[in-house]
Amino acid sequence: MTETTAAHPRVVHVRRGGTSLILRLDDGGLPSILHWGPEVAAGDEDGILVATAGPVGDSLVQAQPVVGVLPLHSEGWLGHPGLRGSRAGRAWSFAPSIVTHDVDDAPGVAARVVSVAVDEIDRLEVTTEILLEPSGLVRMSAEVRNLGDADYELTVLEPALPVPAVADELLDMTGRHAHERHPQRGAFRQGRWTREAWGGRPGHDSATVLCAGETGFGFRRGLVWGVHLAWSGNGAVSAERTPTGRRMLSGGEKPLPGEIVLAPGERYRSPWLLGSWGQGLDMLAHRFHEYLRARPTHPRTDRPIILNTWEAVYFAHDLARLRDLADRAAELGVERFVLDDGWFTGRRDDTAGLGDWQVDADVWPEGLGPLADHVHGLGMQFGLWFEPEMVNLDSNLARRHPEWVLQSSHGPGLPSRNQHVLDLGREDAFAYVLDAMSTVIARHGIDYLKWDHNRPLVDAGHGPDHTPGVHAQTLAAYRLMDELKRRHPGLEIESCSAGGGRIDLGVMQRADRVWVSDCIDAHERQRLQRWSSLLLPPELLGTHVGADRDHTTGRVLDLDFRAGTALFGHFGVEWDLAAADSGQREQLRRWIELHKELRPLLHRGVTVHADGTNPAVEVEGVVAPDGRDALYRMSTVDHSAEWPLGRITLPGLDTARRYRVSVQAPSAPDASRHPVPAWMTTGVTLTGASLESIGLATPLTDVDRLILIRARAVDA
Repeated sequence: MTETTAAHPRVVHVRRGGTSLILRLDDGGLPSILHWGPEVAAGDEDGILVATAGPVGDSLVQAQPVVGVLPLHSEGWLGHPGLRGSRAGRAWSFAPSIVTHDVDDAPGVAARVVSVAVDEIDRLEVTTEILLEPSGLVRMSAEVRNLGDADYELTVLEPALPVPAVADELLDMTGRHAHERHPQRGAFRQGRWTREAWGGRPGHDSATVLCAGETGFGFRRGLVWGVHLAWSGNGAVSAERTPTGRRMLSGGEKPLPGEIVLAPGERYRSPWLLGSWGQGLDMLAHRFHEYLRARPTHPRTDRPIILNTWEAVYFAHDLARLRDLADRAAELGVERFVLDDGWFTGRRDDTAGLGDWQVDADVWPEGLGPLADHVHGLGMQFGLWFEPEMVNLDSNLARRHPEWVLQSSHGPGLPSRNQHVLDLGREDAFAYVLDAMSTVIARHGIDYLKWDHNRPLVDAGHGPDHTPGVHAQTLAAYRLMDELKRRHPGLEIESCSAGGGRIDLGVMQRADRVWVSDCIDAHERQRLQRWSSLLLPPELLGTHVGADRDHTTGRVLDLDFRAGTALFGHFGVEWDLAAADSGQREQLRRWIELHKELRPLLHRGVTVHADGTNPAVEVEGVVAPDGRDALYRMSTVDHSAEWPLGRITLPGLDTARRYRVSVQAPSAPDASRHPVPAWMTTGVTLTGASLESIGLATPLTDVDRLILIRARAVDA
């Protein structure tokens, strides 16, 4: 890396993955981003510096000629500060006097700009790191180091990415338990729109990705920019528009009082803020997917077909019944058998036992060995449910160590699902959980952990003084995952938080998939999977086939609709197969075989969505990286005000190639109920351009039915 100290402002232009990132580097301030988005040609850097310098007049505060990636009060920034803190009311306005910038633009890897700014008067050092990944994804982080002789309390450290004036509409998500990823839109008005998480996790109402784009942007149309905070504790993402014309997307941790107090010489680094852009949300999402797939830790093997026992047996653990379930699963081609909640001491329902991570001798007099050995003998992996960060007050652990429960001076606070939070910030509590889990994993050859997190962190006081402990708890959870994976090579982890309450790229540095939601109703899953895929590729999304009548909604759905929905993810089953008849089991076996056949396409291809004109019909799919193969799912999710349904389009294909388009079995039109378009019976050959611009006559189906459509190239 070459170190440079700029005597005068200069422009650095780095390009990766179709993205240009143009930075202004000054010797008196942190980097300022002049452009982030569509790639522009090299050679205009000096002109860009002149072209973007606005008029100042008599007020530098009102003009704000330069705003850095960490907007500062001392720059005249009148919006939300990117840095806030003090030494008991002093040293509260950071103003750098020395700044150095290091630029590394070596080919083949992420471009990197590291800037170090020192305030010699207030004795603070601030470092920003900006990476432009090969996918075109931007990652930003900031660090504060205390150079003074007294403690410095940091309350805000939130890097920001600018977006242009064309971004005049906001999109993020909200939701609740079993109804996550509910999109919401609104105008990007002057002021600040902030989505905060204060429960020690992103939450079921997590914004996930906060987007700003051209009004009416969709999956394939309109320029759009978005940010995500890679952090599993308290945090926020914000969109801010000022009267001076600035529009910023920012994010960072939200520390509780006293959580980030830096002693002399200590430093704090913010979580990564990730930014993506695209011509439509599909391109924005693809940059996230490509970045994740390039990580050394990304799952490289075929994602095993899972059977999870929760909705099959709940707490009714019985060796004979579970062996039978495993036999039936293996016959259908299941590759991983996961024993859910209920196996440990005192755990007959959700009121007791959390924290006692020893096998319940009353239910399992011979231990888990007979089941684990049986599952492994069938050629399947064996997985186990844990909730390591939680504790029931009715448990041996809580009775022995009541001081290990996170609590304020008023006590442990309100229960949620009859449980509280174990203080993993304590080394003794951490060591107990690590040893207990590691013992069970090693003894039974556990291949996979379903890692749950059902209670928000409220009244989360740490230690005898009950100081806020969310920050330490988040880092401890990361450390616990890291250490278990170190001790048990090959161990995989699923991130579950009462379903989809902890889906972020902080936990995904450790986890190998997420549980999208506790709701596996396929009608709901159409939305859940679509909007979860804005951040995560299909192979990281846990998608299961449940029973005829859904556990959470009571809705009764056709098996083909359930399985065809689950197909586009990490496929699994959560169903008492003994209650399914032979015809249903055979039908499910065919879907499992199809998923195995299509895994290379589904888990390595490019996820696409059509911008339909009829809200009752949704089309999404996966296109092979070389453009030679694609699978689409057309779903009818509501009664339509129009009939017939017009046309559907197939996005993402090579426009110059010709494709043979046909219905993919085992899905099939129901000709006994509705007329069938000609292309569905004969097939049709068209160019990718025609399939995306002209499309196909939409099949008529009942609500909550789907058709799979295969498009395979017929020429080179």
